Amino acid sequence: MPKSNKPIFWSLFAAGGTLAAFLAPVLAFLFLLVSVGHAPDLFSYDHMIQFVKSWFGKIFLFVVIALFIWHSAHRLRVTLHDLGLRKDLIVAYVLYFVAAVVTIWAAIILLQI
Repeated sequence: MPKSNKPIFWSLFAAGGTLAAFLAPVLAFLFLLVSVGHAPDLFSYDHMIQFVKSWFGKIFLFVVIALFIWHSAHRLRVTLHDLGLRKDLIVAYVLYFVAAVVTIWAAIILLQI
């Protein structure tokens, strides 16, 4: 049987989907609280910037952003295939290239903070 790189992308897809299922609703709720002005002091700008400047915060945000992006890229690939776009190899290269670029970009931005 020939070797395949599918397990790599499926694992990123699964990890991103699991993280999105657990974390996205919590983030949406917290952003809603912040937008209406009822957020706890823990979510003030000063506290958030301290969190982002810490190594733990940078690693946490990088993992969240990267897994969300890779999950979205794979989900979009499968959706385009289901909609009839049968150029799967080209679509895969383009979407995974974009996911890789965004992942690298996120790392650069987080390291600059």
